[in-house]
Amino acid sequence: MAIWDWALAVYARPGVPEACLKLQDLHGQNTSLLLWAAYAGAQDEAILARACAIARTWDQTALLPLRAVRRGLKPPLPPVDDRAREGLRDDVKAAELRAERVLLETLELLGTGGADAVSALRAASAAWGPRAPDAALVELARALG
Repeated sequence: MAIWDWALAVYARPGVPEACLKLQDLHGQNTSLLLWAAYAGAQDEAILARACAIARTWDQTALLPLRAVRRGLKPPLPPVDDRAREGLRDDVKAAELRAERVLLETLELLGTGGADAVSALRAASAAWGPRAPDAALVELARALG
């Protein structure tokens, strides 16, 4: 199964969105990198370093600016019509999702490793730095199945 299809399937599972958002918002992790690592079983330090470099560049170029705009469009912004603002926010959300897909598909080209999900998540989190609490990584691994 291609990584994007896998990511959509696992993100629909109970607990996965919450675990991902916790790792992103509370622990500064890159959710796409973590999902790729779990999917690929990534554990090789050189591959993880390359993946982090790719993800950091993509974050700065696409994901973080789009996320900031989406979040900025959440509250009402008088005198802008709410429906117009919400429609634009939906468009930005779609672009943000597309940017996440581009990142995942780019990381998928780095190959696979064979590590179990918890080990891969620990390794990816440490490579991204600073490593997220083990309990949060295990929570995501369990939710992924």
